[in-house]
Amino acid sequence: MTLRSSDVDGVDMVILPPVRDLGDGFSVRRALPSAHRRMVGPFIFLDQMGPAAFTGGEGLDVRPHPHIGLATVTYLLDGEIMHRDSVGSVQAIRPGEVNWMTAGSGIVHSERTRPELRAKGSSLFGLQTWVALPKAHEETAPSFAHYKADQIPSTEADGVTLTLIAGRSDGLVSPVKTFSDMVYADILLEAGARYQLKAEHVERAVYVVEGAVCVEGQSGGFATGELVVFRPGAEIVLRAHDGAARLMLVGGEPFPEKRNIYWNFVSSDADRIEQAKADWRAQRFAPVPGEPDFIPLPEDPKPVRYP
Repeated sequence: MTLRSSDVDGVDMVILPPVRDLGDGFSVRRALPSAHRRMVGPFIFLDQMGPAAFTGGEGLDVRPHPHIGLATVTYLLDGEIMHRDSVGSVQAIRPGEVNWMTAGSGIVHSERTRPELRAKGSSLFGLQTWVALPKAHEETAPSFAHYKADQIPSTEADGVTLTLIAGRSDGLVSPVKTFSDMVYADILLEAGARYQLKAEHVERAVYVVEGAVCVEGQSGGFATGELVVFRPGAEIVLRAHDGAARLMLVGGEPFPEKRNIYWNFVSSDADRIEQAKADWRAQRFAPVPGEPDFIPLPEDPKPVRYP
């Protein structure tokens, strides 16, 4: 994880997440958390999955694993993932749809490629984010919600298409149930198109999925795979540079308490993390029906210093 300097007014930092090979030709870019920035608003994790192409017989196989204290948000640009969890959900997610899984006091889930797709080969490209829950909701009952693409609001004008995945922005309100102030949007810019980044949320960042953008009136730009974190209240107009671009906008109100992170566990209470570790070792979490396999608790990693 590296940090690139930027002289652009209103930009706090530019994070360049490394590519991590997970095997079988599948890679991710992890922009959050980083050694330079733990969270943006309630967002504590941001992974770009793929793009990947699976040949016949190959596919995604993320075995059952646990979460606490957060909600996972899965959004695909290409392909399909079959989600199963310990509250009994079985749901395929496809491009433009939203899977919101509230872990709360504890949930277990798997993510796989359906046998039919595995047999013929498939592709996969998307993002998974984790939204930390407010302290009052960290131990809420686990649940799962799926939203079809036609339920997710969007607006289009002057070469800009904005799809509001969750939260509120640009006069839109997403039907996705959230627990705190936030914005999560998919923004498509035609070549040369401009988008004004609103200051209605305290913390904001854009992840450049495709193409490149610059800040109108200033030199320098931001390339594919970079997470650009803006200063609170900064007036920003982004412009697609050298072709079309696609951005993911994340942000919201920051929490007053620090969040502890270990593996798939997030909590404002470090002791709660230790309890979750012990519970997973002892297999006290509810299982995913029909899935006897699971990912073991990893060895304690070397400490990472987060700001």
